[in-house]
Amino acid sequence: MKPNNSAMRKSTNWIAIHCSATRPSQDVGAADIRKWHKAQGWADIGYHFVIRRDGKIEKGRALDSIGAHVAGFNATSVGVCMVGGVNQKDFTKAENNFTPAQWASLKTVVADLVKRYPNAKVRGHRDFPKVAKACPSFDAIAWAKKEKLPT
Repeated sequence: MKPNNSAMRKSTNWIAIHCSATRPSQDVGAADIRKWHKAQGWADIGYHFVIRRDGKIEKGRALDSIGAHVAGFNATSVGVCMVGGVNQKDFTKAENNFTPAQWASLKTVVADLVKRYPNAKVRGHRDFPKVAKACPSFDAIAWAKKEKLPT
């Protein structure tokens, strides 16, 4: 089933943090990920934001539209993707290899989203039910608590 990127979210309960599952040497952006997702038959990129290796924040899907990033939770979540998250030599191994610029941008994006959606809680993709992957390759709940963001 192809996600519909024209449907609008009626509520936002979650801010879902993801990784692109790319090597640290791969500086991909929203345009690249959009191509990958569309090649899979999706209507658009699944995420609302992509944070590149240099910390640049790129827009993905329209912010108030339903994303395609956490099965069963797309209609109530915003997706933020950090570029990286797997080992340089072995792409099957999850690795927290994000840059200081990415961490700063993640805090900026999530803090802004919390202001827009004050009831939303921060979760990593792996924290949602029935997710069998390491994404985003770090403990997003622990990170959010450290940054004093809602969990």
